[in-house]
Parts: sequence; C-alpha cells; structure tokens
Amino acid sequence: MIEFPILSLITFLPIIGVIFIATIDSKSEYAASNAKYVALFVSLVTFLVSLYMYFNFNPNTAEFQFVEEKQWLPGLGISYKMGVDGISVLFVMLATFLTPICILASWDSIKKRVKEYMMAFLILETMMVGMFCSMDMLLFYVFFEAILIPMYLIIGIWGGDNRVYAAFKFFLYTLLGSVLLLIAMLYLYMEMGTTDIQTLMTSEIPLDIQKWLWLAMFASFAVKVPMWPVHTWLPDAHVQAPTAGSVILAGVLLKMGGYGFLRFSIPILPEATAYFADFVFVLSVIAVVYTSMVALVQTDMKKLIAYSSIAHMGFVTLGIFTLNTQGVEGAIFQMLSHGIVSAALFLCVGVVYDRLHTREIDRYGGLVKNMPKYAVAFMIFTMASVGLPVTSGFVGEFLILIGLFQVSTIFTFIAATGVVLGAAYMLLLYKRVVFGEQKNEDVKTMKDLNKREIAIFAPLILLVFWMGVYPSTFLKPIAPSVENLIANYNYSIQPTEMSEEDLIDDELEAEIKEEDTKEID
Repeated sequence: MIEFPILSLITFLPIIGVIFIATIDSKSEYAASNAKYVALFVSLVTFLVSLYMYFNFNPNTAEFQFVEEKQWLPGLGISYKMGVDGISVLFVMLATFLTPICILASWDSIKKRVKEYMMAFLILETMMVGMFCSMDMLLFYVFFEAILIPMYLIIGIWGGDNRVYAAFKFFLYTLLGSVLLLIAMLYLYMEMGTTDIQTLMTSEIPLDIQKWLWLAMFASFAVKVPMWPVHTWLPDAHVQAPTAGSVILAGVLLKMGGYGFLRFSIPILPEATAYFADFVFVLSVIAVVYTSMVALVQTDMKKLIAYSSIAHMGFVTLGIFTLNTQGVEGAIFQMLSHGIVSAALFLCVGVVYDRLHTREIDRYGGLVKNMPKYAVAFMIFTMASVGLPVTSGFVGEFLILIGLFQVSTIFTFIAATGVVLGAAYMLLLYKRVVFGEQKNEDVKTMKDLNKREIAIFAPLILLVFWMGVYPSTFLKPIAPSVENLIANYNYSIQPTEMSEEDLIDDELEAEIKEEDTKEID
C-alpha cells in the first residue's frame, strides 16, 4: 500500500500547473500555446497518479484507504483529513479522466484569455478531487463551495451571448442551497464537537432533529443533482457554457448531489432518510417523466441533452433512496456512466458547433454522408444514453429498476416510462441531425472528425463498452462500501422497529396472562 500522501498529491498537482501557467508572459506570441501544453501535461500526470492510486486500492474492504490526517484548526478540533472508499475512489478517477479531455476539447475553440481559461480548469480539478477525498465535513464544504468560483468564471467569461445571466443563476441557486448545508454542519459541530465524517456516522441524533438537518442538506444536494423543481438553472448553464464547461458540469459536478446523499444524508441521518424516502421518490419520478417530455420538444441540441441529464439523474436519486444494495450500486454505476455518456454527447454537440456555430437541430441533417466517423461515434453515445444492452447505460438503469421494484411497483412502472421517453427524444435527435436530406449547403462542406477529436472520443467509446460488457470491474470496488452503508443504515433504523415489535409482544403476553388468570380463577 502507498504510504506517502498520494491523495493530497492528486488534489494539489493541478495547482502546480496553475503556478506555471501564471508565470507565462501573456504578451508572448506563444503564451496561449504554452498554457495549453502545460495544462494538458499536468492534467495527464494527475490522471496517471490517480490511476496508480486506483491500482493500489484494495477493492475487498469498505474501510477508507490512503488516509491522511493533519491538524488544521487545532483550537476547534478540526483536522485536514483525506481518504477514499469504494464510493469515492471512482469519482476521483472520473474527475481526473475528464479534465484532460476537456482541455483537448478546448484546444481550438477557446481564442481569448487562454491562460486564464486553462488556470480555471486546473483549479476546478483540484476542488473536485478534494471534495471527493474529504473525510472532514468542513474540508468537504470548502471544496464543495470553491467549485462554484472557477465554474462561474468559465460560464461567465467564455460562455455564449447570455452567459452572464446563466452564470449568476447557476451561482445563486447553488449558493443558496449550500447556506443551509452550512447551517446543518454548524449544528452538528456544536452538538457533537467534531466535523469528522467517520465520527458523525456513529453519532446518535434524535429523529426530530434529524428531520431538520436532513431537509437542510437536501436543499443543497437537490440543487446540485439537480432535482425537480430546482433544476431550472441547469439548461441555461449548459446552453451558455463552452463545450468543455458543459462536459465537466454534466460529467462531474452533477454527481456532487448524489455523492452528498451517500456520504452524509444516509449514514449520518438514517432515520430521517427512511422518513423522507417516499418524498424523494415522488420528486424523482416527476423529474424522469416531466423533463423527458420537455426534452422531446427542444430545438437546441444542448438544451435537449441538458434535460436528458436531469431525467437520468432522477434515476440516480430513485436508486439511492431504495436503500437496498442493487438500487444504490445501480445509482453509483449510473452516475459514472452518465458522467461518461453525457460528457461525450456534449462533445458531439461541440464538434458540429465548432464547424457551423449553431446548435439548432433543424440546421443540420444528413451528416452521415460527409461525416461517417462522427455519425458512428454519435450513434454509440446515443445508444448508451438510451440504455442499450452492452453499453454502460443499461447496467445502471437495470440495477436501479431491480432495486426500486423491491420497494414499489408503482414507482418502478412510472420510472420505466422514462426509459421509453428517453429512447424517443434521443433517437429523434439522432435522426434529425445525422439522417435525412442535406438542406443547407454549409452542412455539405462540414469535415469529419480530425485526429484530435478521434483521440478525445476513442477512450470514451472504450469505456462505454467496457462498462456495459464487463461491469464487475466497476461494481467490485463499490460493493463492500455499499454493503457496509446499507448494513449500518438497517442497524440504525432497527432499534425503533424492534421496540415497536417488542411493545406489541409485551401487550400480547400481558393479554394471554390475563386470560390464563381468569381461567384459573
């Protein structure tokens, strides 16, 4: 096992790249090019280090691994504590994998302030990795909130015509929810005297207090997912963000809410989680059906994929709150799959946008004639989004529906309609863009994928099939942590249920004794 602080190395390596880029002379004619190469090199090194960490990760235990702990605020008893388990390790890999892809995707499309753009992405990578590795709630909150700053700048500076509005909406929605998370965190600290996540998981909190804390956390995590009805910031953010911004937003940032439920809501507030599970089911099935129907009528490619992301994340929250092994494992797998597939779909939009500078679906058509490689890549990711067997999208949805069926057949049936609607809007999008007549002359001159774009899509296609054909590679490290989470949850809610059963047994025993006494008399 690795003894040096590898998680801190993975987290802060991108900051070294930021420092290097900051020293580049902006007036130099090679400033932009140098910034790109430094950012790409540092992000690739970060991914390789995270890959080394993953290969040294023990998938047979639910314990946190590579744990680092140093005094941070000794007067308050708060420490800098990092570690990963089976739930978080794959999200770290997802963040480090997508960052170099985002930098490659921005290679030619970003023309202004290239230095600052690359710095923003590397800072964003540090915050994402740090959040998934945090084992202290205050440390988690610092990274969780700091993510807003580079993402706000990426949308607000390098976005579309309405970028300032979208950036402010994104910032205010997420910040408002996070204020309530901060209040819940402060209450836990004042009552328990610690912000250590492992300690909080073993603490006993009265149900009435749990309910209020759960709602405060829910307000923050639901916005990040995003769940209906606090989802309206996402389509605007996606449409206005540059391609790479949409990739990282859909690929990693939307997973922050689901991760928060798994790391905080369920283990720390189990009884409140059981109490509000049906409430989450209702919001989730509304999101799945409603946003799928909204996606059907979209004319903007990015907006359609943005609404599809909300629908897919609705499946994720359904899986998490089934609170059984199949559902939770399916939800985590679906988050990883969605991180790959949605990122790829936004990259597909970026390819045609770079050539024609429009996202309107009706402006395209017949691309298969002059862009066959693009048509094949787009088809693979469309099939994965639909949930076709042997693709990554199938496994997560299948496990979630199995887990949900054990809880409620009604919710399972409603959720299954979302699968049908998802196939409808994605196949319709593919048909309108790739097949049909080439009505516009400029479409006929569009060039197929170049070497850089092929290099971007190749690993994504590999992962889509790898996850679909051999899902145990990803489910194996997840399983022990999920089983431990479910076991602890069941143990936490068991005393209440047992006390009620014991009470009934005592009453029956008292009645039998009373009847026996009467018979003897």
